[in-house]
Amino acid sequence: MSRRVTWPLLLALPGLVLAVAGLFHPHGLSYDTSWRWFALHVPGLLVFPLVGAALAALVRGRRDPVSWVVRLTAYVYATFYSALDVISGIGAGWVTHELGPGVPRPPAVSLMFRIGTPLGEIGSWALLACVAVLAADQLARLRVPALVGLVLLPGAYLVHIGHIFAPEGVAGMALIGLATGALAVVQDRVSGSAAASG
Repeated sequence: MSRRVTWPLLLALPGLVLAVAGLFHPHGLSYDTSWRWFALHVPGLLVFPLVGAALAALVRGRRDPVSWVVRLTAYVYATFYSALDVISGIGAGWVTHELGPGVPRPPAVSLMFRIGTPLGEIGSWALLACVAVLAADQLARLRVPALVGLVLLPGAYLVHIGHIFAPEGVAGMALIGLATGALAVVQDRVSGSAAASG
């Protein structure tokens, strides 16, 4: 498989994997859903940061201020969203499961959400900032073909309001994955056309 296919696919994969995971994400945490809640967030710890890495990869090799803003906001997203995943996903899911059936959720577990949720909020705002800057940058550089990058904006917004819960979060992660991969294709085609005409 050529790099023209593998590179966009690699960049699209994190968002698409999280979209699929979101289809299985319980909408509430109880003993009955706790093991799936926990089990989905453990691999999520490896995949959530890759969404930021994929976005940052779209400005690889550049040293201008805009590229550093994209990298910084992608890093803030990856860091704070991972904190949400660890605290409200892995931690709360594990504790709820370990308490056993029929045990009401103790205040301590609710306190985990009280810190995990605002950390995730910082991460999702950083994701929104990242995709807004990236989409504007790609439009300025690549013009009409980069319009596909605008799909990142509703994607990040849907993740902001819906995490990876279906339907909003699933759709949001899918849009981010597809748009990230599509921008990689556009970059490759534009640079190939420039090289051919140069």
